[in-house]
Amino acid sequence: MPSKTIPTIWAVGDIQGCCNALETLLEHPEIQQDPDAQFWFAGDLINRGPQSLRTLRTIMALGDRAVCVLGNHDLHLLAVYAGIRRENKSDTIDEILQDPDVENIIDWLRHRPLAHYAHQHLMVHAGVMAKWDVKKTLKLAGEISEALRSKNWKKYLQKMYGNEPNRWRDSLTGAKRRRVIVNALTRMRMCFPDGSMEFGSKDAPSSVSKRDNLLPWFELPDRKTEKTTIVFGHWSTLGLMVRKHLIALDTGCVWGGKLSAIRLSDRKLVQIECMGNKK
Repeated sequence: MPSKTIPTIWAVGDIQGCCNALETLLEHPEIQQDPDAQFWFAGDLINRGPQSLRTLRTIMALGDRAVCVLGNHDLHLLAVYAGIRRENKSDTIDEILQDPDVENIIDWLRHRPLAHYAHQHLMVHAGVMAKWDVKKTLKLAGEISEALRSKNWKKYLQKMYGNEPNRWRDSLTGAKRRRVIVNALTRMRMCFPDGSMEFGSKDAPSSVSKRDNLLPWFELPDRKTEKTTIVFGHWSTLGLMVRKHLIALDTGCVWGGKLSAIRLSDRKLVQIECMGNKK
Protein backbone atom coordinates (compact mmCIF):
# COMPACT_ATOMS: atom_id res chain seq x y z
CA MET A 1 0.00 0.00 0.00
CA PRO A 2 1.25 3.52 -0.71
CA SER A 3 2.66 5.47 2.21
CA LYS A 4 0.25 7.90 3.91
CA THR A 5 2.99 10.48 4.16
CA ILE A 6 3.03 11.09 0.41
CA PRO A 7 -0.14 11.50 -1.66
CA THR A 8 -0.46 9.41 -4.78
CA ILE A 9 1.94 11.01 -7.24
CA TRP A 10 3.07 9.38 -10.46
CA ALA A 11 6.25 10.87 -11.92
CA VAL A 12 6.35 10.47 -15.70
CA GLY A 13 9.35 10.57 -18.00
CA ASP A 14 9.80 12.33 -21.34
CA ILE A 15 6.71 12.00 -23.55
CA GLN A 16 7.94 14.02 -26.53
CA GLY A 17 4.63 14.00 -28.32
CA CYS A 18 3.90 10.28 -27.93
CA CYS A 19 0.31 10.79 -26.83
CA ASN A 20 -0.85 7.26 -27.62
CA ALA A 21 1.55 5.98 -24.97
CA LEU A 22 0.51 8.74 -22.55
CA GLU A 23 -3.19 7.93 -22.93
CA THR A 24 -2.50 4.23 -22.41
CA LEU A 25 -0.47 5.09 -19.32
CA LEU A 26 -3.25 7.22 -17.84
CA GLU A 27 -5.70 4.34 -18.41
CA HIS A 28 -3.42 1.73 -16.79
CA PRO A 29 -5.30 -0.25 -14.07
CA GLU A 30 -2.64 0.55 -11.45
CA ILE A 31 -3.03 4.26 -12.10
CA GLN A 32 -6.82 4.15 -12.44
CA GLN A 33 -7.07 2.88 -8.85
CA ASP A 34 -6.72 6.46 -7.63
CA PRO A 35 -8.79 8.93 -9.69
CA ASP A 36 -7.30 11.81 -7.69
CA ALA A 37 -3.68 10.90 -8.39
CA GLN A 38 -1.32 13.70 -9.31
CA PHE A 39 1.10 13.47 -12.23
CA TRP A 40 4.55 15.00 -12.27
CA PHE A 41 5.83 15.37 -15.83
CA ALA A 42 9.62 15.73 -16.04
CA GLY A 43 9.73 17.95 -19.12
CA ASP A 44 10.02 17.44 -22.88
CA LEU A 45 6.30 17.04 -23.18
CA ILE A 46 6.48 17.58 -26.92
CA ASN A 47 8.53 17.32 -30.13
CA ARG A 48 9.94 14.49 -32.22
CA GLY A 49 6.87 12.35 -31.55
CA PRO A 50 3.78 12.42 -33.80
CA GLN A 51 1.17 13.89 -31.44
CA SER A 52 2.65 16.97 -29.84
CA LEU A 53 -0.53 19.05 -29.89
CA ARG A 54 -2.68 16.23 -28.53
CA THR A 55 -0.13 15.61 -25.80
CA LEU A 56 -0.35 19.18 -24.57
CA ARG A 57 -4.13 19.15 -24.67
CA THR A 58 -4.23 15.89 -22.72
CA ILE A 59 -1.95 17.22 -20.02
CA MET A 60 -3.67 20.61 -19.85
CA ALA A 61 -7.00 18.82 -19.41
CA LEU A 62 -5.66 17.25 -16.21
CA GLY A 63 -5.78 20.69 -14.61
CA ASP A 64 -4.27 20.87 -11.14
CA ARG A 65 -3.53 17.14 -11.22
CA ALA A 66 -0.66 17.84 -13.63
CA VAL A 67 2.64 19.35 -12.47
CA CYS A 68 5.05 19.96 -15.34
CA VAL A 69 8.58 21.30 -15.52
CA LEU A 70 9.94 22.67 -18.77
CA GLY A 71 12.43 20.69 -20.80
CA ASN A 72 14.69 21.81 -23.63
CA HIS A 73 12.15 20.79 -26.29
CA ASP A 74 9.42 22.75 -24.56
CA LEU A 75 11.67 25.81 -24.49
CA HIS A 76 12.45 25.22 -28.16
CA LEU A 77 8.74 25.53 -28.97
CA LEU A 78 8.61 28.84 -27.11
CA ALA A 79 11.66 30.06 -29.02
CA VAL A 80 10.25 29.10 -32.41
CA TYR A 81 6.94 30.76 -31.58
CA ALA A 82 8.83 33.89 -30.52
CA GLY A 83 10.76 33.94 -33.81
CA ILE A 84 14.08 33.35 -32.07
CA ARG A 85 14.79 29.93 -33.56
CA ARG A 86 13.78 28.06 -36.69
CA GLU A 87 12.07 24.70 -36.78
CA ASN A 88 14.35 21.73 -37.28
CA LYS A 89 13.60 19.03 -39.84
CA SER A 90 12.90 16.57 -37.03
CA ASP A 91 10.51 18.90 -35.17
CA THR A 92 6.85 17.99 -34.80
CA ILE A 93 5.62 21.28 -33.39
CA ASP A 94 4.09 22.86 -36.50
CA GLU A 95 0.61 21.64 -35.62
CA ILE A 96 0.89 23.52 -32.34
CA LEU A 97 2.11 26.68 -34.03
CA GLN A 98 -0.76 26.50 -36.57
CA ASP A 99 -3.46 25.76 -34.00
CA PRO A 100 -6.06 28.54 -33.47
CA ASP A 101 -5.49 28.23 -29.72
CA VAL A 102 -1.70 28.52 -29.96
CA GLU A 103 -1.54 31.72 -27.90
CA ASN A 104 -3.24 30.09 -24.92
CA ILE A 105 -1.05 27.01 -25.27
CA ILE A 106 2.11 29.13 -25.30
CA ASP A 107 0.92 31.11 -22.29
CA TRP A 108 0.25 27.87 -20.43
CA LEU A 109 3.75 26.61 -21.21
CA ARG A 110 5.37 29.90 -20.20
CA HIS A 111 3.81 29.53 -16.77
CA ARG A 112 5.30 26.08 -16.10
CA PRO A 113 8.31 26.08 -13.73
CA LEU A 114 11.80 24.70 -14.34
CA ALA A 115 11.91 23.02 -10.93
CA HIS A 116 9.29 21.68 -8.55
CA TYR A 117 9.73 20.51 -4.96
CA ALA A 118 7.24 18.78 -2.69
CA HIS A 119 7.18 15.79 -0.33
CA GLN A 120 10.99 15.61 -0.20
CA HIS A 121 11.21 15.17 -3.98
CA LEU A 122 12.78 17.68 -6.38
CA MET A 123 11.82 17.42 -10.05
CA VAL A 124 13.81 19.00 -12.87
CA HIS A 125 14.18 18.05 -16.51
CA ALA A 126 17.94 17.47 -16.72
CA GLY A 127 19.94 18.06 -13.56
CA VAL A 128 21.04 20.21 -10.63
CA MET A 129 24.45 21.82 -10.33
CA ALA A 130 26.61 20.45 -7.53
CA LYS A 131 26.82 23.79 -5.73
CA TRP A 132 23.05 24.22 -5.53
CA ASP A 133 20.95 22.98 -2.64
CA VAL A 134 17.18 22.66 -2.95
CA LYS A 135 16.49 26.20 -1.76
CA LYS A 136 18.94 27.69 -4.23
CA THR A 137 17.72 25.52 -7.10
CA LEU A 138 14.15 26.70 -6.58
CA LYS A 139 15.24 30.32 -6.26
CA LEU A 140 17.28 30.22 -9.47
CA ALA A 141 14.56 28.34 -11.35
CA GLY A 142 12.21 31.04 -10.13
CA GLU A 143 14.35 33.69 -11.79
CA ILE A 144 13.80 31.99 -15.14
CA SER A 145 10.09 31.59 -14.49
CA GLU A 146 9.82 35.27 -13.70
CA ALA A 147 11.51 36.09 -17.00
CA LEU A 148 9.35 33.71 -19.04
CA ARG A 149 6.14 35.04 -17.50
CA SER A 150 7.03 38.69 -18.07
CA LYS A 151 5.90 40.93 -20.94
CA ASN A 152 9.48 40.88 -22.25
CA TRP A 153 9.73 37.08 -22.24
CA LYS A 154 10.78 36.90 -25.90
CA LYS A 155 13.71 39.23 -25.28
CA TYR A 156 14.84 37.20 -22.28
CA LEU A 157 14.50 33.90 -24.13
CA GLN A 158 16.57 35.18 -27.05
CA LYS A 159 19.57 35.57 -24.77
CA MET A 160 19.20 32.25 -22.98
CA TYR A 161 20.74 30.17 -25.78
CA GLY A 162 24.43 29.24 -25.91
CA ASN A 163 26.93 26.95 -24.18
CA GLU A 164 28.87 29.62 -22.34
CA PRO A 165 29.41 30.16 -19.54
CA ASN A 166 29.34 26.47 -18.65
CA ARG A 167 30.05 26.81 -14.94
CA TRP A 168 28.10 28.42 -12.12
CA ARG A 169 29.39 31.42 -10.23
CA ASP A 170 27.30 33.40 -7.77
CA SER A 171 28.65 36.59 -9.31
CA LEU A 172 27.00 35.90 -12.68
CA THR A 173 24.36 38.42 -13.71
CA GLY A 174 21.93 39.07 -16.55
CA ALA A 175 21.82 36.84 -19.62
CA LYS A 176 24.90 34.82 -18.64
CA ARG A 177 23.35 33.96 -15.28
CA ARG A 178 20.05 32.90 -16.85
CA ARG A 179 21.86 30.86 -19.51
CA VAL A 180 23.71 28.75 -16.93
CA ILE A 181 20.53 28.17 -14.97
CA VAL A 182 18.57 27.10 -18.05
CA ASN A 183 21.36 24.85 -19.32
CA ALA A 184 21.76 23.10 -15.98
CA LEU A 185 18.06 22.48 -15.46
CA THR A 186 17.19 21.51 -19.05
CA ARG A 187 20.34 20.32 -20.88
CA MET A 188 22.99 19.05 -18.48
CA ARG A 189 24.22 15.46 -18.57
CA MET A 190 27.98 15.13 -18.16
CA CYS A 191 30.27 17.49 -16.27
CA PHE A 192 33.97 17.92 -15.62
CA PRO A 193 35.09 17.31 -12.04
CA ASP A 194 35.10 21.06 -11.35
CA GLY A 195 31.36 21.14 -12.07
CA SER A 196 31.51 22.80 -15.49
CA MET A 197 29.03 21.39 -17.99
CA GLU A 198 29.99 19.45 -21.13
CA PHE A 199 27.28 19.45 -23.80
CA GLY A 200 28.73 17.12 -26.44
CA SER A 201 28.13 13.78 -24.72
CA LYS A 202 24.69 12.21 -25.06
CA ASP A 203 25.64 8.57 -24.57
CA ALA A 204 25.27 6.59 -21.37
CA PRO A 205 27.96 7.34 -18.77
CA SER A 206 29.45 3.88 -19.28
CA SER A 207 30.13 4.75 -22.93
CA VAL A 208 32.09 7.90 -22.17
CA SER A 209 35.82 7.34 -22.13
CA LYS A 210 37.55 7.88 -18.79
CA ARG A 211 40.14 9.83 -20.72
CA ASP A 212 37.50 12.50 -21.23
CA ASN A 213 37.56 13.12 -17.47
CA LEU A 214 33.78 13.45 -17.35
CA LEU A 215 31.22 12.49 -14.72
CA PRO A 216 27.43 12.35 -14.73
CA TRP A 217 26.16 15.47 -12.97
CA PHE A 218 24.76 13.33 -10.15
CA GLU A 219 28.16 11.79 -9.39
CA LEU A 220 30.05 15.04 -8.88
CA PRO A 221 31.79 15.21 -5.50
CA ASP A 222 30.21 17.20 -2.66
CA ARG A 223 26.92 17.63 -4.47
CA LYS A 224 24.63 19.58 -2.14
CA THR A 225 21.48 17.69 -3.17
CA GLU A 226 22.94 14.21 -2.75
CA LYS A 227 20.48 13.47 0.09
CA THR A 228 17.48 14.93 -1.74
CA THR A 229 15.54 12.65 -4.06
CA ILE A 230 15.74 14.14 -7.55
CA VAL A 231 13.35 13.11 -10.32
CA PHE A 232 14.57 13.87 -13.84
CA GLY A 233 14.42 12.85 -17.50
CA HIS A 234 16.31 14.14 -20.55
CA TRP A 235 18.80 11.27 -20.80
CA SER A 236 17.34 8.41 -22.85
CA THR A 237 20.68 6.60 -23.15
CA LEU A 238 20.92 6.55 -19.37
CA GLY A 239 17.48 4.98 -19.23
CA LEU A 240 15.61 3.99 -16.11
CA MET A 241 17.62 4.48 -12.97
CA VAL A 242 16.08 4.16 -9.53
CA ARG A 243 18.34 4.81 -6.57
CA LYS A 244 17.62 5.95 -3.04
CA HIS A 245 17.91 9.62 -3.98
CA LEU A 246 17.73 9.54 -7.80
CA ILE A 247 14.93 8.64 -10.19
CA ALA A 248 15.78 8.88 -13.92
CA LEU A 249 12.71 8.35 -16.09
CA ASP A 250 13.58 9.03 -19.72
CA THR A 251 13.32 5.56 -21.24
CA GLY A 252 13.24 6.70 -24.87
CA CYS A 253 9.58 6.29 -25.75
CA VAL A 254 9.99 8.47 -28.85
CA TRP A 255 12.92 6.30 -29.97
CA GLY A 256 10.95 3.05 -29.76
CA GLY A 257 11.51 2.49 -26.05
CA LYS A 258 8.99 2.88 -23.25
CA LEU A 259 7.11 5.59 -21.41
CA SER A 260 7.85 5.17 -17.72
CA ALA A 261 5.98 6.31 -14.62
CA ILE A 262 6.87 5.69 -11.00
CA ARG A 263 4.73 6.16 -7.91
CA LEU A 264 6.79 8.24 -5.53
CA SER A 265 5.38 6.79 -2.33
CA ASP A 266 6.48 3.21 -2.93
CA ARG A 267 8.48 3.24 -6.21
CA LYS A 268 5.87 1.19 -8.04
CA LEU A 269 6.82 1.22 -11.74
CA VAL A 270 4.48 1.27 -14.73
CA GLN A 271 5.89 1.17 -18.26
CA ILE A 272 4.11 1.46 -21.60
CA GLU A 273 5.65 0.19 -24.81
CA CYS A 274 6.11 2.70 -27.62
CA MET A 275 2.85 3.01 -29.53
CA GLY A 276 4.57 3.68 -32.82
CA ASN A 277 4.15 6.75 -35.00
CA LYS A 278 0.45 6.58 -35.74
CA LYS A 279 -1.36 9.88 -35.33
